[in-house]
Amino acid sequence: MGIRSERDLVDFLITYTRDMSVSGEEPGAILDRYFVPDFEYCNDGFVIDRQRMIDHVRPVRRNVDREAMTADDWSGVEIHQALVSGDRIAARWTLRTMLRKGKTFAAEIYMFGHLAADGRIRRIDQITRPLDETQ
Repeated sequence: MGIRSERDLVDFLITYTRDMSVSGEEPGAILDRYFVPDFEYCNDGFVIDRQRMIDHVRPVRRNVDREAMTADDWSGVEIHQALVSGDRIAARWTLRTMLRKGKTFAAEIYMFGHLAADGRIRRIDQITRPLDETQ
């Protein structure tokens, strides 16, 4: 899947978030669909490469409430703004994730990225701002 439009970017944010959190699919296969092999994902100043992202997914999948996140009414990704201009992307969005122990993780995310020629992501620079919604 290549990102070519704002709709593609919105679809990526929703689908990628859900697939990485609750899918039984191998994280590497999901990453390969959306990212070039040598991507860099800089979140709050910490650069995550492909292997670190794969390693990060395992605890996420253990801690999320799979049933809540796969329900038809789950709306854990709220896109406020999405922009695609040439090989650049930007989005401001909110993520709300239900955790197994009854808590909710919520954060506002500001994301800027650079795409490869095939529309997959080469680099993301992202800042997250936790929201005070935990129970």
